[in-house]
Amino acid sequence: MSSNTILKVENIGKQYRLGLVGTGTISHDLNRFWNKIRGKEDPYLQVGEVNDRSEKSDSDYVWALRNISFEVKKGEVLGIIGKNGAGKSTLLKILSRVTSPTTGLIKTKGRIASLLEVGTGFHPEMTGRENIYLNGAILGMSKSEINKKIDEIIDFSGCLKYIDTPVKRYSSGMRVRLAFAVAAFLEPDILVVDEVLAVGDAEFQKKAIGKMQDISNSDGRTVLFVSHNMAAVKNLCTKGIVLENGKSIFEGSAEESVYYYLNRQSKLNTQNLLKRTDRKGTGEIRFTKVELLNFNNNSVVELLSGEYARFRLHMFFFEREINHNDLVFGLVIYDQNENKIADYYSDEMGIKFTNIKSYVDLEIPKLMLRGGEYYITIVVQTAFRVVQQIDVIHRVFNFKVFSGDHWKAGKVNRATNVALMEGKFKNDYS
Repeated sequence: MSSNTILKVENIGKQYRLGLVGTGTISHDLNRFWNKIRGKEDPYLQVGEVNDRSEKSDSDYVWALRNISFEVKKGEVLGIIGKNGAGKSTLLKILSRVTSPTTGLIKTKGRIASLLEVGTGFHPEMTGRENIYLNGAILGMSKSEINKKIDEIIDFSGCLKYIDTPVKRYSSGMRVRLAFAVAAFLEPDILVVDEVLAVGDAEFQKKAIGKMQDISNSDGRTVLFVSHNMAAVKNLCTKGIVLENGKSIFEGSAEESVYYYLNRQSKLNTQNLLKRTDRKGTGEIRFTKVELLNFNNNSVVELLSGEYARFRLHMFFFEREINHNDLVFGLVIYDQNENKIADYYSDEMGIKFTNIKSYVDLEIPKLMLRGGEYYITIVVQTAFRVVQQIDVIHRVFNFKVFSGDHWKAGKVNRATNVALMEGKFKNDYS
């Protein structure tokens, strides 16, 4: 392990038995025990399935994690991304020594403080102040060291009024506030934070993320961060790994990891629209597919608020003699409550088409939608003399917007209301 590496994970695996604890038979238990005292591998480790919780199991064993390896250097913030059940929390519990790995090796330098669940490590009968000293002692700190930090911890947590009250009377939000303050201010070399910050309110989340940035930037300490908030991962982390079914499927920068994760679902909206029977229009042109592309030209179904977006409308011409100069393309965005959010029409932008071959694009430099679920309706019509609809399909494409720090103010925008967006239609680039 290099001098600048503070955490090294080598081929970590965690296997669980489904149902009963143990192998299920005395002979298997004795076989496992005999191999263990001889220093040999557990014979049942080779038996087990990938951790896909959506499928019926044909084995008694499952790998929650399998062959996970990575390194984290001092001062880095590692974001761990994945769907529910991907193995994120299991990995953090192993790194925090809450549970041991079935296979593999972990090398660390320094103290590790973890915030995995609401009030992890707190004794419910002890007061908040007593729990601060208890957690500090667990981290190996002396009483004098804790005394120097205790005022900052209490002030940051915002629990001054209740600090001498037993923790069992705290709300879940108060527990998270105090637990995070203890973990952050008692100066661990590695801070491990699970999704628990979602329990706190928006003000505290902003404070917590700011504190984690200070820990890594100013103090040069390392943070391991798990969150489903892609904006927080992108803004806070310097690198990321993506887990799926217990395996690491991608490792790179935080931005690369976020977009890799978001792009995994891109094939869900590639159905052939020619099969739709609920369309309107004369039919000389038929839409065949809609794609949402990000700034890397990747097809996605999820984006961050405020980022570049391009809707690509694929089509087939049944009648090639149509004058393309007369065509008007439209795209209308609705929220999930059928409220119209924004619409774009090419003629209002002064766009004239000359030779459309297979698709047109609507470019939106900044997708000024707040976090939420949306869908679109697409239109092609002619504006020559009298408007005549050629093809209109309602609800052709669903996509999701994650709240983001669009204004770079350290605050994620609210998941309500919307803002107007700029956009411009372009002909295909062939």
